Amino acid sequence: MKRNRHFSGARTRSTTLFLTVAVAIAPFISVGGEQRSVPKTEHIESETAMVPMRDGTKLATNIHLPVEGGPQFPVVLTRTVYGRGGPAIEPIIQKFTSQSYAFVIQDSRGRSGSEGKDMVFADDGWGEHRDGADTVTWVRKQGWCNGRIGTWGGSALGITQVMAAGATHGLACQSMSVAASSFYGQVAYQGGVFRKALIEGWLQGQKSLHVLEVWHSHPTKDHFWKWYDAESRAPKITAPALHIGGWWDIFGQGTINNFVTRQYHGGKGAKGMQKLIMGAWLHGPSPKPGDLVMPENFNFDFIGYEKRFMAYWLKGEQNGIMDEPAVDYYTLGDVFDPNAPGNEWRTANDWPPFPTVETSYYLKEDRTLTTEPATSAEGRITYVYDPENPCPTHGGAELLIPAGPFDQREVSKRSDVLVFATAPLELPVEITGNVKVRLSVSTDAPDTDFTAKFIDVYPDGREILMLDNIQRLKFRKGFKKACPLAPNTVGELQIDLWSISLILNRGHRIGLQISSSNYPRFEKNSNTGEDLPGAELRTTHNTVYMGKNHPSALVLPARAAKKE
Repeated sequence: MKRNRHFSGARTRSTTLFLTVAVAIAPFISVGGEQRSVPKTEHIESETAMVPMRDGTKLATNIHLPVEGGPQFPVVLTRTVYGRGGPAIEPIIQKFTSQSYAFVIQDSRGRSGSEGKDMVFADDGWGEHRDGADTVTWVRKQGWCNGRIGTWGGSALGITQVMAAGATHGLACQSMSVAASSFYGQVAYQGGVFRKALIEGWLQGQKSLHVLEVWHSHPTKDHFWKWYDAESRAPKITAPALHIGGWWDIFGQGTINNFVTRQYHGGKGAKGMQKLIMGAWLHGPSPKPGDLVMPENFNFDFIGYEKRFMAYWLKGEQNGIMDEPAVDYYTLGDVFDPNAPGNEWRTANDWPPFPTVETSYYLKEDRTLTTEPATSAEGRITYVYDPENPCPTHGGAELLIPAGPFDQREVSKRSDVLVFATAPLELPVEITGNVKVRLSVSTDAPDTDFTAKFIDVYPDGREILMLDNIQRLKFRKGFKKACPLAPNTVGELQIDLWSISLILNRGHRIGLQISSSNYPRFEKNSNTGEDLPGAELRTTHNTVYMGKNHPSALVLPARAAKKE
């Protein structure tokens, strides 16, 4: 059935399929909000509507309908901070309308053509304003909607989906890539430390620096962050979803947590109906992440997988996808040795995919790591941390600065970086899951930070960063309330390095680097007890203990040995 109508709309900038680095920097390209006619092709009809939210604020929304078929269609909805139109979005319109979906894309509150004040996702979830839920309700009432609505997009577009899912039961499915599940520990404050490079750079690019002051004013996990914590909303979520992420992505653990909380604790319709794809990717696939060159098989046809997933839930197409394993994940190996174990895609029904044993590699004074605990009562190494000269960031889960698995040898030469490693492995060590570091520490300052990097040391000496993170000492007992450690007393803390799947080959060494800064990936600690650095920057002496009385260890989720 064909319809002939005339609609007007807006032309702005949006995003490309999946979350490549180009998408990530899209907000740093000037976008215009001027009104122009929506590009019209022979097979698509388009219109713009100003959709009212519950408080009367109207959000600019482009609707693209297939000319053939109808009059009702399943709907794919995208809500974006990057602009709802322009040349970059046209292939996405074609992608969905060619599959007989209506495609709806909306500027979020305060962005491009939409009314209201932009507060960066604050109005997309289950707070006072519920723009995601209100938009779903509006779409469902339109004559061209057949009642089945799915959401699509990644990064910021994935986060708007995460927020909407916790506020509405009107979604048939979701496809989200590289999206956080909780803002406090994954977006704004990791380990209680402000995520400086990512947040300041992204907000500046969005011209949303007014939000920076708001987030700075909530350094603890107080009530404010409740409105950004989708993990706690999992029992209220009813949507099946596809979650796509990468081991070195800025929201890598968030992708896994979104899957796990919904798959095992979700509401009716969501529980048991989630899919997870985790690749050896940054904030999108790259054949050369950091200092690695990936094998040809590193990629995954997530576009084809997503097509099948959405067709199953939005069209009722019985394509068997929900009978397939729930998890696809890439296990890394030595990327320079074609005969090395790993470097392959695997499937599983659960996450974690198999039983693991928390295996501790204890830090020793001679800078070694061993599975044998220390025999001497005390052991320690002290170093000086000067916030005027913080340890520079070199890779890791970043976006706007060079990201990924870089060689850390230059960084490890610094006197404020403690480097530990095992002897060359006699047999491969396979780990899959959450990597942690447990430290016994002290400081002569009111407060300080401790950082950790999990390193794959290649036989030629390359120190390839696999995972890294940070932990503020005063938040070692939790993030809701500071608990300062008295100067020169020993305390324990844990650094969560997030998750990975990796086989460290024979001849490799397991490495660990400990320091107190990783700047500008994380804000530097002034060592004064303040949450953010001010005029006073204090040099401190930090000590890591590694004796029998106060052990420290890298804890790896090693694959359990097979029973004979």
